[in-house]
Amino acid sequence: MWPLLVLLTIAPGLAIAIFIYWKDKFEKEPRHLLIKSFFLGVFSCVPAVLLTWLGESIGLSNQSDNIIFSAFSCIAGIGFTEEFSKFIFVRYYTFRKPDFNEPFDGITYCVMVAIGFATFENFLYVLNSFSENGYSGGFSTAFIRAIFSVPGHAMFGVIMGFYLGIEKHNKKINLGFYGLVLAAVAHGMFDFCLFNAGKYPMLILFFLLLFGFIVKLSLKAIKIHQEDSPFKNGNISGSHN
Repeated sequence: MWPLLVLLTIAPGLAIAIFIYWKDKFEKEPRHLLIKSFFLGVFSCVPAVLLTWLGESIGLSNQSDNIIFSAFSCIAGIGFTEEFSKFIFVRYYTFRKPDFNEPFDGITYCVMVAIGFATFENFLYVLNSFSENGYSGGFSTAFIRAIFSVPGHAMFGVIMGFYLGIEKHNKKINLGFYGLVLAAVAHGMFDFCLFNAGKYPMLILFFLLLFGFIVKLSLKAIKIHQEDSPFKNGNISGSHN
């Protein structure tokens, strides 16, 4: 049973990573940099935890009786802390690499970092559920997170990477920070719905609508940057593998 549980924990992130690699049609990124980005995503959990503790220490509460404050806490204390922790590794490492040479690369590297973060987070949640409720708890947690949480992290990465790609390719200074804010708000509202659906059942419907909207937005962002690739017509070569 353990191998199957571990596979279910890893498989969603792996599937998304393969999907993004496949969507990067015209100039593949070097695999060593993709793998490094994944592990940078794992390491990004460290500043995320520290920033979350800081938020809690100043009174942020994800499930406050004040619904407005709860929403703010989720955006600032979860959305921003986690997305900023991923952002710094892309913006100040892979962004500066010569291989980051087309708009789609922003999506590729942000998603790889996001998948590293989400996969490590998956292990923690699944392990905790397993320790409390055995295999049934582990499998149910892994299954639910495979449907929503891991794709959610990837899509927040697409949003952030979309703007980082434009910043690098079109020399739009600091546009990536705009993408960071959008990803943080989307992430925060995503978690706000999940944390508070028990008290406010209508949030379940809002969550499903939000999830569907983010899926649609992410697929559109991917398509736009595919179309904007300077490698699209084959007039520039340079596939790195």
